[in-house]
Amino acid sequence: MSEQPQHRGGVSINKMAFAWLLLSLLIVVLDFWTKQIATDSLTLYRPVEVTSWLNMTLAHNYGAAFSFLSDAGGWQRWLFTGLASVVTVVLIVWLLRLPQRDKWTAVALSLVIGGAVGNLVDRIINGYVVDFIDVYYRESHWPAFNLADSAITGGVILLLIDGLLMSKQTKKVKDS
Repeated sequence: MSEQPQHRGGVSINKMAFAWLLLSLLIVVLDFWTKQIATDSLTLYRPVEVTSWLNMTLAHNYGAAFSFLSDAGGWQRWLFTGLASVVTVVLIVWLLRLPQRDKWTAVALSLVIGGAVGNLVDRIINGYVVDFIDVYYRESHWPAFNLADSAITGGVILLLIDGLLMSKQTKKVKDS
């Protein structure tokens, strides 16, 4: 594959971005599959212990992260659907314009895109996001989450690490 990006209307398009979008698609498929298994095999809000710190607990999240606005009356479904759609488009454009050498950023963006689309599909189809992973310590439970949430979190962490490392490398180059 050529290292030279394609040019469309003065904008460079990274051909590898389409391969990275396959990673996003894989996350969407795995997320849908795991949510379907959880929906078919778990009872809503009834935990099934896996270990001393992990339950599988089917939950329906009508809000955003940490159930933010979950009891807002229904309008939040469309707000979060719109936000997720806009963010996904922006991230895809970023990925398409990303230089091929920025592989960590591409992985991070692919994870966030896949997770955002996974939860977006849920919100469009069900009106809520299916969560089922319940991590806890003693009586303190982290809010239930899913594979899409994990992909988003991992992607954001990679973006932060990449950004911090890149800013240090850029500073070293400027200082030398």
